[in-house]
Amino acid sequence: MGRKSSISRLPPEVRSYIEGQLSEGHLTFDELIDDVKARFPEQDKAGGLPSWSAVQRHSQKLERRLSAIRASTDASKMICAQTGDNEDARSEALTSLIQTALFEAILNLKENDDPGVDTGDRIGILSKVAKDIATLTRSSVLLKQFQATIRERAQVAAVDSEKIVKKAGLSDELAAELRLKILGIAG
Repeated sequence: MGRKSSISRLPPEVRSYIEGQLSEGHLTFDELIDDVKARFPEQDKAGGLPSWSAVQRHSQKLERRLSAIRASTDASKMICAQTGDNEDARSEALTSLIQTALFEAILNLKENDDPGVDTGDRIGILSKVAKDIATLTRSSVLLKQFQATIRERAQVAAVDSEKIVKKAGLSDELAAELRLKILGIAG
């Protein structure tokens, strides 16, 4: 792998400013470079600001990331629209998306033989990711337990309400309809 991009080597405030401007998309690359030169003259004098092509490459990379975030957000919104979220389907979808992203990040880190990445740093990153995955897995297990509890409670409520309806002398059809409505809440 090559060396780090000139933008990734910038001080955080300069990099953050460039990324903010790129994500807003109001300036052309030339206008952005002129703006950055005016805003950070000391970096410009030191020759530490990125070139037009570096800004363009970083813009493409940033756009891919933003597109992935938008796609995840849209997927989550579709899940919310399709489910009443009775069993916390949004959290389940979000957990799944995060697990997928972490898996991809681990693969990218493992495949990245960048000599600029220290082995100790790589181990530290993998350790943090492992802890994050453990937290997500715990969250996923608790979510599934919650969903099972909701289904069980709905089953009990449906059976109990059916008994109450029959005891009150209402028809079997009405008892069955009530049972289906209750089970529909959990299903």
